[in-house]
Amino acid sequence: MLGLMTADFDFDLESTAPASKEELLGRVARGDEAAFGDLYDQMAPRVLGLVKRLLVDHAQSEEVTQEIFLEIWQSASRYEAQRGGASTWILTMAHRRAVDRIRSSQAGRDRDTKIGIRDLAVEYDNVSETVETRIEHERVEKAMSRLTELQRQAISLAYYGGLSHSEVAERLHIPLGTVKTRLRDGMIRLRDELGVAS
Repeated sequence: MLGLMTADFDFDLESTAPASKEELLGRVARGDEAAFGDLYDQMAPRVLGLVKRLLVDHAQSEEVTQEIFLEIWQSASRYEAQRGGASTWILTMAHRRAVDRIRSSQAGRDRDTKIGIRDLAVEYDNVSETVETRIEHERVEKAMSRLTELQRQAISLAYYGGLSHSEVAERLHIPLGTVKTRLRDGMIRLRDELGVAS
């Protein structure tokens, strides 16, 4: 009887032990939302801390952290335990996303500087600028035509209409997460269509 009670006791201990991050990722890959919540609770502070160290800006860091967890939800099936631990996989993804955001911000600043310098020039060839702008506009239009209608609609409202993600969600009567997914997927597709290096 005592041996049976000990075995039962050991079993209870094992069943209450928290799942490893690797186990949670496996369950997330199968669509387990509760496992995703547990994984988020375990990893979000570390991910946010890493991202914030790189980006400094808290709001941007939170946004990138959300993007990372969306990517984890969508790509958990690609995690390969033999290549490293789940924490390493997640933090590598977080580092890559944060660096991508830094590069994107830097590219935007460089582009703004280039435009500012061009605008300051006293003499410039107006015809060549018009042609360059028209060619760029045509390339973007062609790339936009290759997006899905849903992606095109979200990008048009956000980037051409100047609406925030929340305003786009309200206008289209869809969840904010859906807007972010459409924008992200659409921008990736546009980048690929335009041949812009990531």
